[in-house]
Amino acid sequence: MNALYRIGASSVFALLLVLGLAGCGESEEVKQSLDPVAFHDSDECHVCGMILADFPGPKGQAVEKGGVKKFCSTAEMLGWWLQPENRLLDAKLYVHDMGRNVWEHPDDSHLIDATSAYYVVGTSLKVAMGAPLAPFANEQTAQRFAEEHGGRVLRFDDLDQALLQKAASMQHGGIRGQMPGDAQSAQAGH
Repeated sequence: MNALYRIGASSVFALLLVLGLAGCGESEEVKQSLDPVAFHDSDECHVCGMILADFPGPKGQAVEKGGVKKFCSTAEMLGWWLQPENRLLDAKLYVHDMGRNVWEHPDDSHLIDATSAYYVVGTSLKVAMGAPLAPFANEQTAQRFAEEHGGRVLRFDDLDQALLQKAASMQHGGIRGQMPGDAQSAQAGH
């Protein structure tokens, strides 16, 4: 009877142990923060591989469950985001609020949601790659910046690949002062 009791007890113990270990194998869904992160001196652009700290102007980042992708300019991030396969990602986009930053050295404590920002497009300010897009949290601040540095104010949904390419070509020797949809500049022959 003792042998039968030991076999039954050890079988129950083994069953409980297996069930307990099986419960450990269940993955708990870890909630990862999709908040912006700091840029570091050694960070490289996800698209071009350039060191972010080597260049002036606002930077961008895409934060998703799989990690953070950092970009040397706002235009690089938006160009990446506008690719169809990237639009499917569950990523939060952030850019520096240039209403609270210095162009040469943006401060990471002033990152804002890129989808709600106002963008000044068409300035002659220098950035690492692509068009200089100056993002702002506040529309009036963006308007003042455009009056001072040139360009026009657009919203996130107004930005597309054609506009980014046109703005980049203007920055690198193209026709100054004419952006897609800028009827006044087209009529003036600029």
